[in-house]
Amino acid sequence: MQKLTQLLDQARAKGWEIEEAHGNTWVVVPRTEFKALLAELKEQGWNYLADIVGIDYLEYPQPKPERFCVVYELVSLPGYKGGDGSRVFVRVYVPESNPSLPSLTDLWMGADYLEREIFDLFGIRFEGHPDLRKILTPEDLEGYPLRKDFPLGETPTLFKEGRFIDPDAFRAGLSGNKGGMTGWRGGSRKGYQEVAAEVQKVVKGGN
Repeated sequence: MQKLTQLLDQARAKGWEIEEAHGNTWVVVPRTEFKALLAELKEQGWNYLADIVGIDYLEYPQPKPERFCVVYELVSLPGYKGGDGSRVFVRVYVPESNPSLPSLTDLWMGADYLEREIFDLFGIRFEGHPDLRKILTPEDLEGYPLRKDFPLGETPTLFKEGRFIDPDAFRAGLSGNKGGMTGWRGGSRKGYQEVAAEVQKVVKGGN
């Protein structure tokens, strides 16, 4: 993977942060430099923009440089325009006070809908996009649904045996704020340990 090696050498020379985990590599690139870098990488044989995703770190336990982040997955497809099979994730932090980045639609046409999706769900603008408008949510929806502070309207989910999931408690349990995530109609809410014990009892043939 010569192209990935070259990119990592360039990142180290510029002092950019490199993250490696689970066989994947991330390079954290300053917002002011990322567009020029990606144009350069395309010329070097990074010929496929596989994905663009947005992230909101509002409630993330470890501090991050900015609240928002956009991650670009680049692939150097072998056998096409000098590709060698390399893959990298380019991470760009975006400030909450000015959530915007240059559009990549002039480099990869595939960036069109991906940038619109992030704009729709996170409110991050992509300057220079030819048609930056909502793509998933209704025009009259206010706010951005994948932001961590977006208000959720929910109702409890009731299962056949009477067990229900309370949305607020379920979400709090997932974030580690509460242990109890499930309940029973007509009774007190059961915590995870109680539910797990009942499941184990049934598995072992108990009543």
